[in-house]
Amino acid sequence: MKRIGVIFDMDGVLYRGNLPIDGAKDVIDFLKERGIPFVFLTNNSTKTPGSYREKLLSMGIDVPEELIITSGLATRLYMERHFEPGKVFVIGGTGLEEEMKTLGWGVVGIGEARAGGWRKVKHVVVGLDPGLTYEKLKYGTLAIRKGATFIGTNPDTTYPAEEGLYPGAGAIIASLRASTDREPLIIGKPNEPVYEVIREELGGADEIWMVGDRLDTDVAFARRFGMKAIMVLTGVSSLKDVERTGLRPDLVLPSVAELPNYLKAVLGEGDER
Repeated sequence: MKRIGVIFDMDGVLYRGNLPIDGAKDVIDFLKERGIPFVFLTNNSTKTPGSYREKLLSMGIDVPEELIITSGLATRLYMERHFEPGKVFVIGGTGLEEEMKTLGWGVVGIGEARAGGWRKVKHVVVGLDPGLTYEKLKYGTLAIRKGATFIGTNPDTTYPAEEGLYPGAGAIIASLRASTDREPLIIGKPNEPVYEVIREELGGADEIWMVGDRLDTDVAFARRFGMKAIMVLTGVSSLKDVERTGLRPDLVLPSVAELPNYLKAVLGEGDER
């Protein structure tokens, strides 16, 4: 029998902001009961995997921290493998700051940057930053223009929340791209760096299903690396976007709650009548 592995995006798939999507817990329970391997992969770097575990647990979804990969974690792992150590300036949330501290190369805070510490920065790492200030953009720009590497956690220009779509990491990265005339290395979906990290988690699967809500990250990621692309309509992209872009998922579902029906068909678990 074909061995399936599932990657779930989180924002817009399992929840919107702090509101769980109906049926999300049932889907994870379904996979657990059948031993189908899965991981959570979010382009949001504002929280650590441990914090995301607590958030999911509050929604009744109990998974080990090791199954949760954020773009912040992927950024740290990729930097460990591919970059020379050097001081880091972070424009991002608590999760990204913690990952960069774990990296152990030294993080230049805003106070140190004000005192001229931006001149010692070797890497500027940018993600979604709920506390974004002009001053952070200023020192990030100065460091990049002086020669620091420019790394973005993910390209999402928006992210889905309770009130609608909020500005995402990609909007902040775009500002620095404009002020530095430099192109960043982007770690998260749909790019190669995060695939390098995630493929180790589901390496034994014959077929990987990528379940997400965005055409430009989730579906594009699946298409780029030979995965089955499943788009849900509880997040960012809509059917109109599919028609407009021509980027077509293999399957479009109203929500993640519908996923078990399709898995049952693949697993030969047809309804007994």
